[in-house]
Amino acid sequence: MPVLIADLDTSLVQAALAGDQQSFRQLYRRHHAKVRATLFQLCGADGIDDLVQEVFLRAWKGLAKFRQTAQFSTWLYRIAWNVAYDRRRAIAQHKERYATVEEDVLHQVADPHSSEELHKMHYRNLVSQGLAQLSFEHRSVLVLHDLEELPQKEISTILGVPVGTVKSRLFHARSQMRQFLVNKGVEL
Repeated sequence: MPVLIADLDTSLVQAALAGDQQSFRQLYRRHHAKVRATLFQLCGADGIDDLVQEVFLRAWKGLAKFRQTAQFSTWLYRIAWNVAYDRRRAIAQHKERYATVEEDVLHQVADPHSSEELHKMHYRNLVSQGLAQLSFEHRSVLVLHDLEELPQKEISTILGVPVGTVKSRLFHARSQMRQFLVNKGVEL
C-alpha cells in the first residue's frame, strides 16, 4: 500500500523530532526545489541560496512547534513566505534595485541567436517585470496559485487570510498582470 506524501512527511517530522537528522535531510530533499522556486518568484535570484537556507534553518529550529494537524508542506510554505516578506521589507528599507533579467535565465539560453530562445527569454523577462509591478500580497497569491499550483484553501492557510481574500487578490493580480502584458504588446 503506497504511503501518502503527507503521511511520509509526518513520519519524517516525527523521526526528526526524535533526533534523526537523516529524516530532516529527507524533508529538505523532498521540498527544496519547491521552496527555491517559490522564493525565486517572490524575491528573484539575488541571494536565493541564503533565502533557501534561512527557510530550512527556521523550519529546523521551529520543528518542535509544528502542529502536526497541518501539512508539513503548508507550514514550510508559510515559513518561505515569511522569509520572502522579510527580505522584501529589508530591500525596501535599503532601496536596493533588482535587475529584471536574472543571469540564471541568460545562462539557460542554449543558443542566443535562436529566435525561439530569444522569444522565451523575452517572455520570461516580461513576466518578471509584471510580477515586480504587483504588490507583494498580489504577487504572493499569483505565484503560489498559478506557478506553484497550490489550491486556494492551502494558500489561505499559508498567508493567514480568508479564502475570499485569496480569490480577490488572485483576481486583481491576474487582471493587473494581463493589463501589464497587453501594455507591453503581448497578445492574449
